[in-house]
Amino acid sequence: MNKICGDDLKRPLANVRVDDASSIPLANLDVSETKRFQDDSIWGCFERLRREDPVHYCQDSRYGPYWAVTKYHDIVAVDTNHKTFTSEQGVTIVDVPDEHWTPSFIKMGPPKHADQRNTVSPIVAPENLTRLESLIRSRARAILQGLPRNDAFNWVDMVSIELTTQMLATLFDFPFDDRRLLTYWSDVAVTPPRAGHAIDSWDKRSAILSECQEYFTRLWNERINREPRLDLISLMAHSPATRHMKPDEFLGNLILLIVGGNDTTRNSITGGVLFMNQNPCELRKLHENPGLMSSAVSEIIRYQTPIVHMRRNAAADCVVGGKKIRKGDKVVMWYISGNRDEEVIDNADSFLIDRKNVRQHLSFGFGIHRCVGRHLAQLQLKVLWEEILNARLEVKVVGEPERIASNFVHGYSALPVQIAA
Repeated sequence: MNKICGDDLKRPLANVRVDDASSIPLANLDVSETKRFQDDSIWGCFERLRREDPVHYCQDSRYGPYWAVTKYHDIVAVDTNHKTFTSEQGVTIVDVPDEHWTPSFIKMGPPKHADQRNTVSPIVAPENLTRLESLIRSRARAILQGLPRNDAFNWVDMVSIELTTQMLATLFDFPFDDRRLLTYWSDVAVTPPRAGHAIDSWDKRSAILSECQEYFTRLWNERINREPRLDLISLMAHSPATRHMKPDEFLGNLILLIVGGNDTTRNSITGGVLFMNQNPCELRKLHENPGLMSSAVSEIIRYQTPIVHMRRNAAADCVVGGKKIRKGDKVVMWYISGNRDEEVIDNADSFLIDRKNVRQHLSFGFGIHRCVGRHLAQLQLKVLWEEILNARLEVKVVGEPERIASNFVHGYSALPVQIAA
């Protein structure tokens, strides 16, 4: 059943671009260049590395030397071995200066990692997700009902950001009218400083994030003197594992929770609309068989891969994919490439909502650092698409997506769409 349909054969497969990957000397191939993600020309580079050099040493990049791990099973091997591959020096390819470093539980090993992760995990426990589903549904319905008809608008701003930011505000019990601050802080947190950009220095980035810390410190001080409640600030304020965090650790965990609750869902919501437009046969399948909804959600998340990579450092000399990695080396797992590994995923460059083993993807990671909020992300996508189908909305993409210049978040700043009256 999971075949590419006739309508979809009339257009190039989404996310496959002809580029200059084959003309670059292999030793010089650097998949960390952000421009390739922004112009969607990265795919040939990853395809070449998977074929010719799956564990590739890049000597010269703006982020220093690193190992690029690009195939599915090699990525899983690194991700599930937290003793040999540590996250304590950071989880992105960027080396953050010491004076701007913020610890968080994703950058920790056992037992502190588990203690802090377990502190916040009740917010996404099954019983709480059941309670949240009706709220997500009412909000999704209201957002969709309020969208313009017959006029083009930016789906990213009016739907993707709005739905996820409303959810983040609920999880933190954050003042609802200020909820767009959460999106702003998330964007600042995942954007390394660069010349010519609004965030052009580490000092400027830290100054903005200190505003985030000050705002949340006020919320913390309110809640630590109240009875415990089921929101992220209250959970941390009343847990022995997090109650006595230093300010920089509090900020680090805030950033982790804000980014984790924002980027996966936000960019998968946008990607899903784009992919369904590029592959109308898949959308027809979903209309004809709503039982495919959970499968469709998993395929959207695989195909989008909202978190492009995770970084580790080797804690000891080791071997990955036949390559000898030295203690201290930076090892980057390119989830976005592993999710297109044809040796593991059939027709990996095709968007197929009824594919076999559809949940076999890397988008949430593996091992002790697997995304704690993955079930909430899937729930939001599922509910939104159910409401789109229930309302019989035809969301038509009417322009090219605008992608962000990032090798960490695979995301969009704009997707022009139109809905018929």
